[in-house]
Amino acid sequence: MTTATTRNQRVRGAVGTAHTRVEGRDKVTGAARYAGEIPFAELAHGWLVLSTVARGRIRSVEDAPVLGMPGVVTVLHHRNAPRLDTDYVGLLGTRPDPTCAVFQHDRVPHLGWPVALVVAETSEQAREAAEALVVHYDQEPHDVVLSAASPGAYTLDGHMPAVAAKGDLQSALGDSAVVVDAEYTTPEEHHSPMEPHAATARWEDGRLELVDSNQGSGWVSDELVKLFSLDPASVRVRSEHVGGGFGSKGVRAHQVAAVMAATVLQRPVRVVLTRRQMFSLAGYRSPTAQRVRLGADADGRLRALEHDCLSLTSTVYEFVEPGAGVARTMYDADAHHTANRVVRLDVPSPTWMRAPGEAPGSFALESALDELAEKCGIDPIELRARNEPERGPISGLPYSGRSLLACFQEGARRFGWADRDPRPGVRREGAWLLGTGTAAASFPAGAAPSTAAVTAEADGTYTVRIAAADIGTGARTALTLIAADELETAPDRVRVRIGDSDFGPAMIAGGSMGTRSWGWAVTAAARELRERLTPGAAVPPEGVTVRSDTTEAIGALAQRERHSFGAQFAEVAVDPTTGEVRVRRMLGMFAAGRIVNPLTARNQFVGGMTWGISMALHEEAVRDRASGGLYGADLAGYHVATHADVPLIEADWVDDPDPDDPVGIKGIGEVGIVGAAAAIANAVWHATGVRHRNLPIRPDRVLTAGRDA
Repeated sequence: MTTATTRNQRVRGAVGTAHTRVEGRDKVTGAARYAGEIPFAELAHGWLVLSTVARGRIRSVEDAPVLGMPGVVTVLHHRNAPRLDTDYVGLLGTRPDPTCAVFQHDRVPHLGWPVALVVAETSEQAREAAEALVVHYDQEPHDVVLSAASPGAYTLDGHMPAVAAKGDLQSALGDSAVVVDAEYTTPEEHHSPMEPHAATARWEDGRLELVDSNQGSGWVSDELVKLFSLDPASVRVRSEHVGGGFGSKGVRAHQVAAVMAATVLQRPVRVVLTRRQMFSLAGYRSPTAQRVRLGADADGRLRALEHDCLSLTSTVYEFVEPGAGVARTMYDADAHHTANRVVRLDVPSPTWMRAPGEAPGSFALESALDELAEKCGIDPIELRARNEPERGPISGLPYSGRSLLACFQEGARRFGWADRDPRPGVRREGAWLLGTGTAAASFPAGAAPSTAAVTAEADGTYTVRIAAADIGTGARTALTLIAADELETAPDRVRVRIGDSDFGPAMIAGGSMGTRSWGWAVTAAARELRERLTPGAAVPPEGVTVRSDTTEAIGALAQRERHSFGAQFAEVAVDPTTGEVRVRRMLGMFAAGRIVNPLTARNQFVGGMTWGISMALHEEAVRDRASGGLYGADLAGYHVATHADVPLIEADWVDDPDPDDPVGIKGIGEVGIVGAAAAIANAVWHATGVRHRNLPIRPDRVLTAGRDA
C-alpha cells in the first residue's frame, strides 16, 4: 500500500547538495534543550569551589558554617567524597586527566583546582554557600610561565612520536645556499564555546544516567564506568545538543562531581561551570616556543628542515601540543628533524583544541617558508610547488590524494595573486599599508571504528541510531543525507538519533574524524538493510533493523598517508601610526574529500578561518607570575574575532574524494584554522616589511617592531 509505494520511490543525490540543519528550527525557536536546562524532578544544584593558591596542600575545609546556610544539603571534599579508580587506560588510549578525579587528596597542583562541591536546593543558594566556604592552605612556591629557556624540557609522545629524524642536519644546513633560522611563539588559547560545560546526574532503577554536553557520549560513559568501578550496562550518557566543544568537552570535573553528589544524595544533581571556571577546568591550548631552521639551494629546494616545538604540561598530567608534527606531512628535505618537547609547570592541564599541533605548528612552519621565499627571491606559492613531496616525507607512504597545488592554483586565480607586487611596504591606501600573504594547510584524515543501527519503520520512514555528537558541525544533517542516499530515499524520510551511549560504540567528535567514521558505519548498515528489504513487501510493526561495525573495514586505511589540504590567502591593512591591523579579506581553498553538505561545510571552513584571525590578532591568555592565574579570565578580557573583524571571508574547495572511503569523505572540522594565522602574519610582513614571529600581532607589537625596523 502506501508503505510499499513510498519505499519503491528510489531517490539519490542528497549527498553534495546544500541542506539546512535538520534540527535548525528547534534551535532557533528554543525547542532544542541543552544539558544545563533539561528539567528533572527534585533537582539539586552543585557549585564547585576552586583553589585560591597555585601550589600547596589543603590544611582544612571549614564546611560546618556552610552546611547551616539556607538550602545547603551537602559539601563534598577530599575527606568525605567517594573514592575513584584512576589506574586505567581509557577509550582514547590515555590515562584519565587527574583534574577530573576530584576530591581524592589534599594536594593543589594549580590555581583553580577543584577543592569542594557545595550542593543546595537552588543554584543561587549553592553559589552563595560556595563563595562563603573557607579553605585553608599550606602554600608552596610555583612556576607558571613557559619560555624557550624553561629548564627541564623533555620529549613526549602524544598522538604521534615525539621525535622523527632522517639525514645529517648540520651537514645539510652547512651545504645550503640559503638558511632561515627563526623562533616563533604562540600564546595560551582557550576554547570558549558558546555553551558552558554542564552535566546532570541521577540514579534510577539501579542505573546511572548523565545528561551532559560532550563530544562523545560513549567516551564519557566509558570513563565514568572506570572511575566509579561500575558495570558498563549500568551507565547511560545522553548528549543530544551541544553548543560547541573544540576539544574541551570530554571528561571533566563537573561531570564526576555531579555523579558523586547524586550517588551520595540519591537525587539528581546538576553542576554547571561558570565562564571563569572554564578557564581553569576545561583545558586549553598550551603556549608554544618553536624554532624552525630551513636550508635550501639557490632554487629554493629544501636540503634541511628542523622544527622543534616546546609546550607546557601540568604537574599531574602529561599532554603535548605537537606543533612540530605538521612538518612531517608538508615538506621533505634530505635532512628532516622534528621534535615535540614539554615542560612541567604549576598550571591546569592543557588538552586537545581545534587542530592540536597543526594550528600553532603551521604558524611557525608557514611563516618560515615565507621567510625562505623572501630570501630566495621566489614567489611563496612557487617555493611550495618546488618542494611538493611525492610521498610522506617521514612515513614514506603514498598519499591517498594530495591536491595542495590545485588549492593554491585555484586560490591564487580567485584572489588575484598574479597582480601582487612582491616588494613589502610599497602598497598604500591613505594612511594604511596594504599587504597580502598565503600559507598552506593540512590535517590528518583518519577514521575510527563505529557502530550504527538503521531501522526500516512500518510507515515507510527510516531511523538511524548512532552515538555520534553534533557539536555545531552539522553532523546530524550530514548523516541524514548519507543515510538517505544509501537507502535511496528522500532526506525527510530519515530520522537520525545521536548522542546516546546506549546506541553502542562510536568515534567521538574530534580529530576531524567524526562524520567520516559515523558516515562509514551508517553507510554499511543502510546498505545491508536496503539489500534485505524485498521491494513491495510490507515491513512488520516493529520494523527491520540492521547494525553495522566498521572495525575490520577501517583497519585497512593505514596503508596510505591521508590528509585534507588547503591554501589560505589573506589581505590586511596596517595603520603604522596606531599599530592597528585589519584583515580586509580572506580566501581558503580546500581539498578535503567529498563534501557531504556544502552549506554546513562552508560554515566549518569559515569558522576555522575566523578562528585563525583570532589567533593571529586577538587571542592571548596571559598568566600572572605572582598568583598563577589568568588576567581577564572571561569573554570581556579574552578577545576573539567578531563580525566587525571579518568583513569578507570566503571558503571553497576542489574535487578531492577519498577513494577508500565509502562516501569519499576526509574531514573538514579542523583544516580551516591551519595556516590561517600564518597567512595573516605573512600579509602583515608584506604590508610593512616587518616580520612578526610572536602571536598575537597586537598594536603595541606593530608599533614597537616598526620603530625597531
